[in-house]
Amino acid sequence: MISIAILASDPVTGEGAASCLSRQRGLTVLPQQEHARADVVLMLTVDVTDETMLLMAAVAARSVNPGMGIVLVTGSMCEAQAVRAVGFGLRSVIWRQDAGFDGITKAIRGVADGCGVLPASIQGWLINHIGAVHRDVLAPMGLTPSGLEAREVEVVRLLAEGLATTEIAQKLNYSERTIKNIISGMINRLGLRNRVHAVAFALRSGTL
Repeated sequence: MISIAILASDPVTGEGAASCLSRQRGLTVLPQQEHARADVVLMLTVDVTDETMLLMAAVAARSVNPGMGIVLVTGSMCEAQAVRAVGFGLRSVIWRQDAGFDGITKAIRGVADGCGVLPASIQGWLINHIGAVHRDVLAPMGLTPSGLEAREVEVVRLLAEGLATTEIAQKLNYSERTIKNIISGMINRLGLRNRVHAVAFALRSGTL
């Protein structure tokens, strides 16, 4: 059962959405006092404003569900708002002119399953933003999106191939002490247990 919290700028629209969604198989609309445990938050607004962004931040702050995702139905949204909203749990945007309850229901089910549905323009904004972060923030600091330094990536990749410390040092033209320091620093900084855990972290983060 997918639990839904509905937040609408227009109470009549909110009541209509609750009535339609409560009749859908596998969906349950939560009363306001239980919104914090929602799997999906459906936000309905004419346009995204500063108040909308503050409400999203509040939704994220009070949620007790780590997998909570937001489905937003709105008439307009700018790039900066989209980038910020993703940090609050935004996973799907439906333009008001394209919104129908079949589409909203599909988006809710998709977000509950860990998927996202975004208009092409918003996808482009987010891709450009990710590229800018990689290029202008991470790369100058020698970091990767996973939080690993560039040379840590080289070392953990060779660990994954089964090479010993001495072999890694020879392959990268580092001293054995340097390789040990790189591995130790990575494990301590990221709170990992050992080398195997470091390899598993790199795999899960998509580094390898």
